[in-house]
Amino acid sequence: MSDREPKVFALPARVDSSSAAGFETDVLAAIVGEGTRLIMDFASTTYMSSAGLRVVLLAAKKLKASGGDLVLCNLGAPIMEIFRVSGFARILTFAPDLATAHDTFR
Repeated sequence: MSDREPKVFALPARVDSSSAAGFETDVLAAIVGEGTRLIMDFASTTYMSSAGLRVVLLAAKKLKASGGDLVLCNLGAPIMEIFRVSGFARILTFAPDLATAHDTFR
Protein backbone atom coordinates (compact mmCIF):
# COMPACT_ATOMS: atom_id res chain seq x y z
CA MET A 1 0.00 0.00 0.00
CA SER A 2 1.22 3.46 -0.84
CA ASP A 3 2.36 5.97 1.79
CA ARG A 4 0.55 8.78 0.00
CA GLU A 5 -2.39 10.54 1.55
CA PRO A 6 -5.74 9.51 0.09
CA LYS A 7 -7.43 11.75 -2.43
CA VAL A 8 -10.87 12.98 -1.38
CA PHE A 9 -13.50 13.12 -4.09
CA ALA A 10 -16.67 14.97 -3.09
CA LEU A 11 -19.71 13.75 -4.99
CA PRO A 12 -22.42 16.10 -6.28
CA ALA A 13 -25.93 16.21 -4.85
CA ARG A 14 -27.30 14.00 -7.62
CA VAL A 15 -25.48 11.27 -9.46
CA ASP A 16 -27.83 10.12 -12.22
CA SER A 17 -27.76 9.34 -15.92
CA SER A 18 -27.23 13.01 -16.81
CA SER A 19 -24.25 13.48 -14.49
CA ALA A 20 -22.71 9.98 -14.49
CA ALA A 21 -20.43 10.57 -17.49
CA GLY A 22 -18.84 13.62 -15.88
CA PHE A 23 -18.61 11.77 -12.56
CA GLU A 24 -16.84 8.89 -14.30
CA THR A 25 -14.39 11.19 -16.07
CA ASP A 26 -13.53 12.99 -12.82
CA VAL A 27 -13.15 9.81 -10.77
CA LEU A 28 -10.99 8.05 -13.35
CA ALA A 29 -8.79 11.16 -13.61
CA ALA A 30 -8.24 10.95 -9.83
CA ILE A 31 -6.94 7.37 -10.15
CA VAL A 32 -3.38 8.01 -11.24
CA GLY A 33 -0.69 5.38 -11.09
CA GLU A 34 -0.40 2.45 -8.77
CA GLY A 35 -1.56 2.48 -5.17
CA THR A 36 -3.98 5.38 -5.44
CA ARG A 37 -6.05 5.77 -2.30
CA LEU A 38 -9.43 7.35 -2.91
CA ILE A 39 -12.14 8.49 -0.53
CA MET A 40 -15.55 9.21 -2.04
CA ASP A 41 -17.34 11.69 0.20
CA PHE A 42 -21.12 11.44 -0.12
CA ALA A 43 -21.87 14.26 2.37
CA SER A 44 -23.78 16.31 -0.24
CA THR A 45 -25.26 13.40 -2.19
CA THR A 46 -29.02 12.95 -1.91
CA TYR A 47 -29.66 10.78 -4.99
CA MET A 48 -27.75 8.07 -6.81
CA SER A 49 -29.02 6.06 -9.78
CA SER A 50 -27.73 2.80 -11.18
CA ALA A 51 -25.52 4.85 -13.53
CA GLY A 52 -23.77 6.30 -10.48
CA LEU A 53 -23.43 2.87 -8.89
CA ARG A 54 -21.78 1.62 -12.06
CA VAL A 55 -19.14 4.37 -11.82
CA VAL A 56 -18.42 3.55 -8.16
CA LEU A 57 -17.98 -0.12 -9.06
CA LEU A 58 -15.75 0.76 -12.03
CA ALA A 59 -13.56 2.90 -9.77
CA ALA A 60 -13.33 0.15 -7.15
CA LYS A 61 -12.25 -2.40 -9.77
CA LYS A 62 -9.70 -0.05 -11.32
CA LEU A 63 -8.24 0.81 -7.91
CA LYS A 64 -8.04 -2.83 -6.86
CA ALA A 65 -6.30 -3.78 -10.11
CA SER A 66 -3.67 -1.09 -9.55
CA GLY A 67 -3.07 -1.89 -5.88
CA GLY A 68 -5.11 1.06 -4.67
CA ASP A 69 -8.06 1.28 -2.35
CA LEU A 70 -11.45 2.97 -2.07
CA VAL A 71 -13.46 4.06 0.96
CA LEU A 72 -16.92 5.62 0.78
CA CYS A 73 -17.97 7.95 3.60
CA ASN A 74 -20.76 10.22 4.83
CA LEU A 75 -23.53 8.22 3.19
CA GLY A 76 -27.00 9.23 4.32
CA ALA A 77 -29.48 6.47 5.10
CA PRO A 78 -31.24 6.58 1.68
CA ILE A 79 -27.93 6.35 -0.22
CA MET A 80 -26.64 3.57 2.05
CA GLU A 81 -29.87 1.66 1.41
CA ILE A 82 -29.18 1.83 -2.34
CA PHE A 83 -25.79 0.22 -1.73
CA ARG A 84 -27.36 -2.45 0.48
CA VAL A 85 -30.13 -3.33 -1.98
CA SER A 86 -27.67 -3.46 -4.89
CA GLY A 87 -25.39 -5.82 -2.96
CA PHE A 88 -22.47 -3.37 -3.19
CA ALA A 89 -22.43 -2.92 0.59
CA ARG A 90 -20.89 -6.39 0.83
CA ILE A 91 -17.98 -5.63 -1.48
CA LEU A 92 -17.08 -2.00 -0.74
CA THR A 93 -15.58 -0.31 2.32
CA PHE A 94 -17.61 2.34 4.16
CA ALA A 95 -16.79 4.84 6.89
CA PRO A 96 -19.23 6.98 8.85
CA ASP A 97 -17.27 10.20 8.30
CA LEU A 98 -14.24 11.67 6.57
CA ALA A 99 -11.91 11.36 9.58
CA THR A 100 -12.70 7.67 9.96
CA ALA A 101 -12.22 7.16 6.21
CA HIS A 102 -8.74 8.68 6.49
CA ASP A 103 -8.00 6.41 9.48
CA THR A 104 -8.67 3.30 7.38
CA PHE A 105 -5.48 4.10 5.44
CA ARG A 106 -3.23 4.46 8.51
